This record gives sequence, C-alpha cells and structure tokens, in this order.
Amino acid sequence: MKMHLVSEYARLLSEEGMLAQACTGADPEIRYLTYDSRAVVPGTMFICKGAAFKEQYLKDALEKGAVCYASEKAYEAGAGTSCLLVKDIRRAMPVLAEAYTNEAWRKLHLIGIGGTKGKSTTAYYMKAIVDDYMEATGGRESGVISSIDTYDGVRRFESHITTPESVELMEHFLNAEQSGITYMEMEVSSQALKYDRVDRVQFEVGMFLNISEDHISPIEHPDFEDYFASKLRIFAQTKNAVVNLDADYADRILREAQVCERVMTFSVKDPSADVYGYDVRKEGQEISFRVRTAEFDEAFRLTMPGLFNVENALAAVAGAILLGIPREYMHSGLLRAKSSGRMETYVSKDGKIICVVDYAHNKLSFEKLFGSTKEEYPEHGIVAIFGCPGKKALLRRKDLGTISGRYSRKVYLCAEDPGAEPVDEISRDIAQYVEAEHCPYEMIEDRGEAIHAAVREAAGLPEGSVLLITGKGNETRQKYGSQYLDCRSDVDYVLEALAAYDAAH
Repeated sequence: MKMHLVSEYARLLSEEGMLAQACTGADPEIRYLTYDSRAVVPGTMFICKGAAFKEQYLKDALEKGAVCYASEKAYEAGAGTSCLLVKDIRRAMPVLAEAYTNEAWRKLHLIGIGGTKGKSTTAYYMKAIVDDYMEATGGRESGVISSIDTYDGVRRFESHITTPESVELMEHFLNAEQSGITYMEMEVSSQALKYDRVDRVQFEVGMFLNISEDHISPIEHPDFEDYFASKLRIFAQTKNAVVNLDADYADRILREAQVCERVMTFSVKDPSADVYGYDVRKEGQEISFRVRTAEFDEAFRLTMPGLFNVENALAAVAGAILLGIPREYMHSGLLRAKSSGRMETYVSKDGKIICVVDYAHNKLSFEKLFGSTKEEYPEHGIVAIFGCPGKKALLRRKDLGTISGRYSRKVYLCAEDPGAEPVDEISRDIAQYVEAEHCPYEMIEDRGEAIHAAVREAAGLPEGSVLLITGKGNETRQKYGSQYLDCRSDVDYVLEALAAYDAAH
C-alpha cells in the first residue's frame, strides 16, 4: 500500500481550501490514520475531533507513536511532532481518509441506499442479487455496510451505527478493494450526509426509498426540513438514481435527482414507473408479484414476509438494471434474500402464536408493518412489544405509541437503547399515546421478560395472536448510558418463549 508524507496531506487540504496552518516537521510518512487513541500505532496521524475530545487523548496517541496530528486548534505536542491545523475537522477528515486509502472507493461499484425506512432490507435484497451474480461469474461476495452488520472482506461484525465516520468508511473500502471485492452496498443515513461522513465518494447507484418525519431532536435534526434536505444530498454524489414514485414529496425528490446522469423510478401504484410492481399477493409463506419494465414483464417471489417489502424489492430490481446485472440473478437473489432480525417469523407448533422479529423503529416502518400484518393475518390479534431510544428521535414516541395503540390488542413497552434516559420515563411518554387509542399496555423494562409475558398471555386467549417485536431485531447489545452492554437477542427470547409454550401445549 502506498504511503504519503505529511506534506502531501497538507497540499491536498490546501487545494481544498481547508488548511489553516501546517507544521510538517521532518515530514514523516503516515502509516495509519485514526481518531481513536487506543488504535494508534507508530507512524499514525491522529485526528483530534468531537465535542468530547480531551487533550489527554492526543498525549496518549503521541506516547504510542503518533507522528502527526490534525486538529482545529494547536496543542503542546513536543518537538518534532507534525501538525495540520484545519478550518473544519469534519470536512477535512474525508480528504485525509481518501488520501490515506489511495481512493480505494473508486475501485468499487458502490450502491448507496437512503430513505426513512427499508434501507437495510433493500441493502440485503441488493446484496443477494449481486452475490448470486458474483458466484456465477467468479467474483467475490459483495461487501455491505448497514445498520444490521458490516462486512468488508476483512471484518464482519454487528453494527451499532448506520453509516460510520469517514475514516472507518474509507478503511472499509480499502479492506474491500484489497480483498478483491468489487461491489459494496451501504445504507446512507441523514446524519452521514449532514455531517460529511460520505464526502469524496460517488455512488454508482444511489437510491431514495421514502421520507417521513424521523430523527428530529436537539441532537439530530432540528426540524423535518433539515432532515429532508440532508437526505436529498445523496443525489449530489450519485451517478445513477433510483426514486420511489410512491414516496411522499416524490416531485421534490425527482427534481433533486435530475443532477444525476440517469434516473430510474419504481412504484406499486403508478404504471408509468420504469419499474412497476403489480399483482401483489401472499401465497403460503411467500409473496408473489409481477414486475414490468421496458425490457420484461415477469413474476417474482419473495420468501421474506411482509407485503410492503415488494417496494424494497422493486428498488433492488431497478438498481440491478442500472448495474447491468442479468435478471436471472434478480429472481434468484430476491427469492433467497434474508436479513438477520428483519421480518423473521416464528410460529408455535399449533399455529396459534406467531412472533415477528423486526427492526421497525419509526413512523413509516410501523405503519407498513402493522398495516401489512393486519392484512396478512386478519384472524389474529396483534400484540406490540417495543420501546424508543433515549434523548433522540423524540417524535417517535408519539408516532409509535399512536400506531401500535390503534392496531394492537395490547402493547408491551420495554427498553430499546435508552442511553442516559430512564426506561420508565421513556415508556410513560409512549404510554400516553397508546392509552389515547384505548389500548391496554404494560411496562416491562427487560425485553426478554416482556416477550415471555406476551406469549403467556396469548396462550390463555381463545383466538390466535401475532406478536410484533420491533426495534432491536437480532442485535446482541443494548445501550445504557454511553456503554453498549451485551444482551440476548429478541430472536433468542422468542425461541425460548415458544419452546416453553409448545412444551406446555
């Protein structure tokens, strides 16, 4: 891997108008780039960033062998230490990271997926299509960066953020490129676009799935316009756009997409869409639908439940068309596609209790999930089990409480990454909206206990029940305070609760 001198990084920053002052010292070669003092190795350029930054982090980095630091302010760093003082460290980070990784992203077919809901499902539909194509043509499994997990050819791990900071992002691209990966799917969050995490990158295909109020709080987006405008920034760095004609504000989305070389639309309502889905129906445990494009009109099938997932499948078909992937791999990929913790369905042996584990966590995803469940299981009563995160996305509490209360026979409120906010306060905030819909509720902080309680109560009812367990999917960590603590997944709890029910019946 080619390494660069501090002076070369200084020149790049200067060309971008970001450099305030440079002290290159002996002009050392940079062998690593990080803002985590624990990860520093000899020859590192250390980035001083964030409101929580402490000067001690820089001292720790220098003791471990850092030879340069990048910062918005100067620090006492000892003789011989190089420094790059910049006007805006967030905007400078992608420049530094791209240079360190030698523009590895340019060697990849990048598919960026944005929207309020459906990003992870679409990413895994897209990944299944691409991977089938790669297997048939001798290529490597595609990389993925999602809110569920990350794989870059070197590392595979459970994610805790939708889109990582630019330094990690570029490192994932580097790992992928060096591993022989040629395609990579990634979710692109509004925060990533607003705070420059994906700067310096162009998506070969960029998707805009939908938009609804979310992530509005003092620490995220101050209002809907800021959230929407941040989402729309994806088009400025997209070559070929995919747009949902059924999305709210579709006209505005389409106008913004005109900066792209090509725009492909999809819809389940508008036959004029480039990719039109119709004749959607549930057939046993599969979803059947037809897709009409300028090139074909064919039947497709999904094994992932949820009628609403047809929209995500259409986005993936549009993306595959733009990438030139033959449609035989669209068929095979969509048929086998699964996403851990996404619409995973478990049924008791007698068929009375159906448990659906899903990541749904905002207004749009709740509306789709609850509406689809009522349509698919009209004879079953719905029971909701969920919570909301602490100190952010505050509108969700009203939205999710109202929607769950409107559709459910009962709601169980539990912990869902409460952070520094007490779980009972979050639950009480949600409960007022559940109660306004005249729906009974129970607050049980522990998710496992809530799932077991819901199954036990369903066992005593004469009719069937569908338990919608949302928010955490198959995650194995829960955020309390500033720490992510290990925990069992919702899937584990569901399997345990259903096994107890089956043994007793």
